[in-house]
Amino acid sequence: MSSVYRKKSGTYYLSVSYQGQRLTKSLGTKNYKTARSIKADLEKELLTQIIHGANPECLIFKDLMLRYLEFDHGWKDSTYKLNKRLFNGYLKTGFPKNKTTRAMTVRVVNSCNRWGFKNELIPKYNPIPGGNNYNVRDRVFTVSELKTLFDSVTPEHFNQFVQFAYYTGARSGEIRRISSQNVFFDYMLVDGKSGRRVVKLNSQARGILDNNSLWDYTINYVPLTWRRNVKRLGIANARFHDLRRTFGYNLIKQGRPIYEVSKLLGHSSVVTTEKHYAPLMATDVGDFIL
Repeated sequence: MSSVYRKKSGTYYLSVSYQGQRLTKSLGTKNYKTARSIKADLEKELLTQIIHGANPECLIFKDLMLRYLEFDHGWKDSTYKLNKRLFNGYLKTGFPKNKTTRAMTVRVVNSCNRWGFKNELIPKYNPIPGGNNYNVRDRVFTVSELKTLFDSVTPEHFNQFVQFAYYTGARSGEIRRISSQNVFFDYMLVDGKSGRRVVKLNSQARGILDNNSLWDYTINYVPLTWRRNVKRLGIANARFHDLRRTFGYNLIKQGRPIYEVSKLLGHSSVVTTEKHYAPLMATDVGDFIL
């Protein structure tokens, strides 16, 4: 027999009884829908503990999440903050309604549970479906929009940063703080999403580095300065990351092989590149007759 109830603090708890014995554990959430979704697995765990003896290392998700965040995964600070934000949102309100944010949340929850199972902190791992069910953003800049950005973004050092981001296809986090020790004649080493990677420097990117000092921007400077500029210039629905997508799109339009573009973007697999760019290229297929 089991029941879900809420304490005065607002947190939901699960109580399970069997043959006169009872165990109660916090579900770690104040959202009833989330509590109900967690209930089934925790109910089995508590029942197993009553029958076979308690395992002190069998954690509820909230405690597992804290252990997971405390563990040294070798993450960048931005990755840690993203995981923590998604976890806290999940514990507070469950899975978000936004399709893309929901998929991100599913992936971090699955990653946490997989880690917990691997380290014998939970008895089993059942992945939650939906981690790849998200909307692929397809915004790219037109030639006219790129010209406006390159001609009018201010201040000048940020203007050069914007152009450098486009000419390299690099992520903002990879280039906002560049060490001169990692810059070579036709490439540079950056810390990407999956670790250190090589970024190719074409003649245009090289020219910017030859004529400007390197950047040392805070994590907030780039998005704030970018938003101020695109609003002033009247360029709608524009994100800084769209420069990277436009870089890849224009290379493919020039006839560069998808495998080569994938390497330039630093994707772990060409499948990732195809998933992001195939919808964009469908509109560029020439006329044909069946």
